[in-house]
Amino acid sequence: MADSEQKNEHSFGSEGASETGSPSAQAEAAVDATDTDAQAVSAESTAPAPVDSAQEGHDRPVEAVEPVEEPQSFPVTVIIRRFDPEVDDEPRWVDYDVQMFATERILDALHRIKWEIDPSLTFRRSCAHGICGSDAMRINGKNRLACKALVKDFDVSKPIYVEAIKGLPLEKDLIVNMEPFFDSFREIQPFLQASSKPEKERHQSIAERERFDDTTKCILCAACTTSCPVFWTDGQYFGPAAIVNAHRFIFDSRDEASQVRLDILNDQEGVWRCRTTFNCTDACPRGIQVTKAIAEVKQAMMTGVKR
Repeated sequence: MADSEQKNEHSFGSEGASETGSPSAQAEAAVDATDTDAQAVSAESTAPAPVDSAQEGHDRPVEAVEPVEEPQSFPVTVIIRRFDPEVDDEPRWVDYDVQMFATERILDALHRIKWEIDPSLTFRRSCAHGICGSDAMRINGKNRLACKALVKDFDVSKPIYVEAIKGLPLEKDLIVNMEPFFDSFREIQPFLQASSKPEKERHQSIAERERFDDTTKCILCAACTTSCPVFWTDGQYFGPAAIVNAHRFIFDSRDEASQVRLDILNDQEGVWRCRTTFNCTDACPRGIQVTKAIAEVKQAMMTGVKR
């Protein structure tokens, strides 16, 4: 009996030891866990940190960039032909010195003079981008749009001369009376005329459009007309701009009044006054082949319209 109790007691002790372990075993297990944690921490501290690709780019040495040179302004002398009908009997030349940059325009120089030096300076301008045609003037003896004439295109070691376009009545400074110019323009009936009514729209092929495409670009700046020596000496001459706009409708396949315009231009002040000096073509800021258009109108008068 005693042996049986002792055996049971011994079995209970062994079973308990298997569940909880002895104090010394627990201590050893705690030490092992501590060592494992320490090794994990050590591994984390010695492992390389993940590299951020964005940060990696910032860590690279930056290549030296050469500094961009700032544009330098320089003095420009602009001599303007001034005229005030309330004060002057005759036009007079006035000098102005302004600081300009190479990429600025003559229009910018005129603005600088008006805003900073002499507010009485008078000239026309509107869009300032070569579309409206209101700022045509004579610059160094050639008709140009002030908004398209860059300072860098001139020899700034010499004065730049600016005056009103020729052949039209001078009103003040760089402004002329444009009514005679527009009278000629209106006289050639610059609008589409067609009595027949189409079923849908008025069809026009690409080739038919190309026949008069060049002369559709006219912006009525009068640079061509006022560069014509015939117009200077005879204010009754229709002038290149009017003939160019007549061309635009004479050769339009949708128009039915071509002969009407040819009869208007077949006048002593019409196309036959052209002396083919090419001044008009050189002056056109839109690149229209003005002299060619006038020649085609002359040809149409002799052989008929070929569209």
